[in-house]
Amino acid sequence: MTFLLELFPGFVLTLVTASLIIAFAYVPSNRRNTDHGFTCLTFSVMLYFVIALLRDVQLSLGLGFGLLALFSLLHYRSNNIPVKDITYLFVCITLPLLNTFFVVTRISFLELIVLNLMIFFAVLILERLLRTPYRPSKRVQYEKIELIKPERYEELLADLRDRTGLDIQQALIEEIDFLRDTAEIRIYFNDLEGLSRD
Repeated sequence: MTFLLELFPGFVLTLVTASLIIAFAYVPSNRRNTDHGFTCLTFSVMLYFVIALLRDVQLSLGLGFGLLALFSLLHYRSNNIPVKDITYLFVCITLPLLNTFFVVTRISFLELIVLNLMIFFAVLILERLLRTPYRPSKRVQYEKIELIKPERYEELLADLRDRTGLDIQQALIEEIDFLRDTAEIRIYFNDLEGLSRD
């Protein structure tokens, strides 16, 4: 029971800080796609307990950064997750690493609260100052391979806008299949109400 009481303050701090970041920074900038917020919070809580339970084994810090590297490499084995969402996931994975330090180091809990507040305000200020808009994207198969040349980029955008009905702002060629004369293109467009993402 003593062990659980030791873990409880860090757990509350991790949950509160991650919730504040998701509620005040992530959700307002990304109202159309808030489902990653749940993932970020769950990662924070689960990782906090994993690292805290391993605190007596001298692996906790190495394990934490190993998990962080693993999740970064896996990227959920998908390139459909926007970089901004991955950044928030990174922040929420870093929080429990930081919040287990008070158990194994001489840092006081008050100092840890200050550090968490600094992280929260840094993320919030950067989000508000940079105001990077959420740009939904889709990956499409494209058969007019002659339009993927750099000098025909504007024609490519016009054709994609005409065929999809979307206000496409950017198109990135991800793969080219010369055997089938097709290309995989990721299109970035202005958000429209009710439009689902891939």
